Amino acid sequence: MTRIPIAGIVLLCILCITSCGSKSKQASGEHAAADYSVSAADTAATITPVYAKGYSVKYLPGNIRLVDLRDPQKESSNTFHYALVPKGTKPVGIPNDYTVIETPVEHVICMTSLQLSNFIRLDACDYVVGITSTRHLFNKEMNERLKSGKTAKIGIEGNFDNEVIMSVNPDVIFISPFKRGGYDAMREIGIPLVPHLGYKEMTPLGQAEWIKFIGMFIGQEAEANARFAAIEKRYNELRELAADVEKRPVVFSGEIRGGNWYAVGGKSFLAELFRDAGADYFLKDDPRSGGVTLDFETVYSQAESADFWRIVNSYDGTFSYDALKSLDPRYADFRAFRDKGVIYCNMREQPFYESMPMEPEIVLEDLIHAFHPDLLPDYTPKYYARLK
Repeated sequence: MTRIPIAGIVLLCILCITSCGSKSKQASGEHAAADYSVSAADTAATITPVYAKGYSVKYLPGNIRLVDLRDPQKESSNTFHYALVPKGTKPVGIPNDYTVIETPVEHVICMTSLQLSNFIRLDACDYVVGITSTRHLFNKEMNERLKSGKTAKIGIEGNFDNEVIMSVNPDVIFISPFKRGGYDAMREIGIPLVPHLGYKEMTPLGQAEWIKFIGMFIGQEAEANARFAAIEKRYNELRELAADVEKRPVVFSGEIRGGNWYAVGGKSFLAELFRDAGADYFLKDDPRSGGVTLDFETVYSQAESADFWRIVNSYDGTFSYDALKSLDPRYADFRAFRDKGVIYCNMREQPFYESMPMEPEIVLEDLIHAFHPDLLPDYTPKYYARLK
């Protein structure tokens, strides 16, 4: 692949789009076999994570990249080591505890919608030959690939179909090692299993920066840097817009399910989004970064007078305040219910999981419009809108 000049990178930033498009292929339909290698001196293609805490990259001569992965929420967690080596080269100087992967890879399996969102934003769906669940899959190209057999469903975590996995012949399988798993049998196949820990990042830009991680594997480092630069620029512009608001409304999140209210702590991705949108999360002082299980009484005592209530669910039909109250009559006691302050996203209607992770700037714009409509008076929300 020919390196992209600076002017091209600027154009990519301007024309950054969110749907999958076709990538350059050979006439046979395979990915171009041109030279994907980059030099650490080529700043347009050098991967240097700034916001993401779950991976780091060190360059060795010959464009060998030593990639270290760890749980962004736990500094003491296990570290995974990979050496990305350009195809056709003989690597030297690689530490013994690094798994060598030749790049660029041509076929991958994604285990989560977050992983898939990286490929969607890079217009690189044609690299994805296997996925797990197809529930709430909106992307037109991915659905066409599934229908034509170019991409296969491999089952779900804990119940993978190894015969299907072998039949699609992936070069790499991206996994979520801290979820339900079921990877032991997959390891026996001999295909590299590479953790993708973007879902553990505690900031929206940190999560979005995993597009650079994927870029290294498929030889699209420059494209990934350009796409992320556009995301970062717009996100920071919006954050500045909401930084000096006179009144910061209070927002809470979640619903009660099976007797428990599931929320996230004050150091989480979601809390950061609310903060950047000019609002205060009702658990902003909670030190946890992951999930928090509460009972209804605890939530009510802390959120009864909150201004806004963020809800994401999969509702068959038109969600409304009457529909919300029918789920639990106690919901009507919240001020955010009484004052019509529910911020809602229906996953049946919006590509929440497959696109939202790579569009934090749009999510932020949605929230600013909801919390401070005077700042974005002509804006039309994409994911979150005030429930009518």
